[in-house]
Amino acid sequence: MKTNPFFIFTLIASTAFVHSQNESGAGVLPAGPTTTAARIIGPIRDGTPPPPQPPKPEYHIANRDVLSTKTHQQGGRTITVREIKPINLPQPPAPVEVEPNASDTAFIEQMRAYNAAHPRPELLCLGATVFLSENHPPRTLVRYWSIDHKSQITFWSSADFSLIAGGISSFTDTTGAAHSIFMSWSHMDADLVSKVYAAQNRVYQKPKIPAFPEGKATFQIIGAAPAAEELISIQSLHDIYNSELPRLQTAYQSREQARLQREAYLKANPPQPKDITLNYWRTEKEHRTSNVKH
Repeated sequence: MKTNPFFIFTLIASTAFVHSQNESGAGVLPAGPTTTAARIIGPIRDGTPPPPQPPKPEYHIANRDVLSTKTHQQGGRTITVREIKPINLPQPPAPVEVEPNASDTAFIEQMRAYNAAHPRPELLCLGATVFLSENHPPRTLVRYWSIDHKSQITFWSSADFSLIAGGISSFTDTTGAAHSIFMSWSHMDADLVSKVYAAQNRVYQKPKIPAFPEGKATFQIIGAAPAAEELISIQSLHDIYNSELPRLQTAYQSREQARLQREAYLKANPPQPKDITLNYWRTEKEHRTSNVKH
């Protein structure tokens, strides 16, 4: 039975520490020519809400078509359940079988060639814990899972992945391949946790964070070195971080401001429960059991 990689994301907060750091390597792009600079696909999210959705059309039931009505009170709202007269729904159209002709065959071959030249973006499943401390800038412990869950890479990074998590949804690497990001992340204030442990007469064992040089963000692999092609996406993500850092920081500040404004609004205007009306009808005749005298 295969393990669902998305289930593992819920365990990131409790498994943020590395159990073995015997082998490590600095983040270095594999030798070989690159075809293009890594870049972000689409805009960087800055907390701007999406445009409102158009209102859905309401479906009205005439009073003469309501057979029975029951109401229930739940959590400050009224739930109304109504049995209505059956509504004649159109039957779904039968599938039409069409014999492929020469033009269809040519089109199918063109689509296959296009799909081969334009593969779907690879999904990067990442779990990140950003460690905060007064003694050093943010440091991030990242775990990367391949979509087929056949490989896992763990590395420390001097990049603040909270800027990446909320701002970048997809990017292209230095080979031109596209990647989408699915990331679960959290903050860990090491100084605060140490104080909490000390108040309980306990000692907090801080993780062994590698020393990083000043300047551009780099990374260090923990454990066995991954394959060369797997390092390309990691290095490309750091290239983007270094080249787009001012934009990422500005977008993060905008997202935080939007989040605080939203929380303040909801606190001052808590959402009220809305009444619900559920309509149903019976599609089969009821089977009644006749009274049988024994």
